[in-house]
Amino acid sequence: MIEAEAAPQSGTVRWHGRMHRMEELEWAAPVGGAMYGVAWNDRLEWERCFERMHQPPYRKPPEGPVLYMKPANTINAHRRPVFLPPGVNELRAVPALGLVIGRTAARVQPGRALDYVDGYTIVNDFSIPHEQRYRPAVKEQARDGFAPVGPWIVSKREAPPLSALSVRVYVNGLLVQQAGAGRFRRPVEQWLADVTDFMTLYPGDVLFFGWPADAPLAAAGDVVRVEIEGVGVLENRLVREEGGEER
Repeated sequence: MIEAEAAPQSGTVRWHGRMHRMEELEWAAPVGGAMYGVAWNDRLEWERCFERMHQPPYRKPPEGPVLYMKPANTINAHRRPVFLPPGVNELRAVPALGLVIGRTAARVQPGRALDYVDGYTIVNDFSIPHEQRYRPAVKEQARDGFAPVGPWIVSKREAPPLSALSVRVYVNGLLVQQAGAGRFRRPVEQWLADVTDFMTLYPGDVLFFGWPADAPLAAAGDVVRVEIEGVGVLENRLVREEGGEER
């Protein structure tokens, strides 16, 4: 792993003894493991959909964590384009906080959950707008490049307390969404304990937590910028994908 000294507020990175502007560098995703999103983590989304949860086929809200995957083909990076598939005019851009696993985690206790976390990163969870809630929306969520991650991993020692983290989303420079960790239904430590109660997470895996209730829509040409205070800035432009065109 390459280490650098970053200053998100000024948009600079000190690397190999030299100071660089972020836009001068070519970025790659800082993670390569499995990526799992925790659905129904946003309390506002939960409250808005609570009545629908009592309808068929389930007739009650989920009791444990509901996960979905962003497979390897979706992983993208800071300042790399996100392609709109043919026939799709807009994508939903859900900002998320990613916990990067640093130690093999199985049946961890909430009080020690962060001992298994290496650091934090930003995930922009793009998807084709959809209403499917009862089956995995693989076709809508797992398209190539639909999960920009980065620009880096901030160690726990250097990041603010999780409870103090806040997110801001800009589309073409206009602030369109603002939220904080107070909207999470459970602390991330509890979610990590709940998930590892039935599955093992390995170093490099990412468990991420989004704010989907008021996430913006973006179209071709739009630049979506996600800022999580103390973690960094993740920015991507949406580009229309032409049929058969090489990317």
